[in-house]
Amino acid sequence: MTTVTTPAAPVIFKAACPDCRSRFELASDALRLAIGGSRRTTFYSFTCPDCGSAVRKPAGERIVELLTGGGVRTLRLHTG
Repeated sequence: MTTVTTPAAPVIFKAACPDCRSRFELASDALRLAIGGSRRTTFYSFTCPDCGSAVRKPAGERIVELLTGGGVRTLRLHTG
């Protein structure tokens, strides 16, 4: 039996820019997730492909689950 592994297709996420109000799709490598000690310090970020704005949005439990499951690079913030 031979196993053939193929690279997984990139996961695509829908996003929107609060500055220019553009809607678009981003591959998982275009997003970053920061997980802090509270809801206030847990967020995801990306750069708007249309206007170039740096966007930072809060990430609740469900968003964290979706992003980590989709292969988004994650940074765990430590306190204290």
